[in-house]
Amino acid sequence: MMTIMRTIIDIPEDMLNKLDTARARQKCSRASLIREAIDTFLKAHPDSTDVKKAFGIWKDNGLDGMDYQEDIRREWETS
Repeated sequence: MMTIMRTIIDIPEDMLNKLDTARARQKCSRASLIREAIDTFLKAHPDSTDVKKAFGIWKDNGLDGMDYQEDIRREWETS
């Protein structure tokens, strides 16, 4: 079973009113809606270990990063 930790957060009144409207409509607690929102956020923003996997991905491609950047920027130039 997962341990649940209690925390205190400040929520602007207008957001809290919207949260209460959603809570009443879904017949659940504020806490469950906030947990769901946090879960959605965390899935959309993976933890840094995924970023670490990508670090150095270009090291063996033989292309200088600045050269690549300049090539891409030249594509934006108008004739």
